[in-house]
Amino acid sequence: MANDNSSIISHVSIGTNDFEGAVAFYDSVLSTLGCKEIMKYPGAVAYGREYPEFWVQTPIDGNPASVGNGSHIGFIADSKEAVHAFHKAALDAGGVDDGAPGPRPDYGDAYYGCFIRDLDGNKIEATYWNEVL
Repeated sequence: MANDNSSIISHVSIGTNDFEGAVAFYDSVLSTLGCKEIMKYPGAVAYGREYPEFWVQTPIDGNPASVGNGSHIGFIADSKEAVHAFHKAALDAGGVDDGAPGPRPDYGDAYYGCFIRDLDGNKIEATYWNEVL
């Protein structure tokens, strides 16, 4: 059976120390990009458009979740308006601004995005590429 998923990554998982808060945050934020809850297990929820690509979970080893320095997760937006909606929803849900929506010429002329810190301090991004590179 062929897989028509064009992503190069199966999934990404982040840990949280406030599972219910993180789920409420990502329910709100990811819905602005057309994502929804795909799977749910005790202590873990997976989001995506069609596939479980982004997981939020309590750490399996029982230790506190921590933030990776230098890492972030970029989500694909289908318009500049979606980038703004993502940013607003994240702020409204308690996230912290880490880069307002706008062009980032250092990343290329086609790049438009924003950066947020979620409730656990993870850095997330919404990115719109307004032309094929």
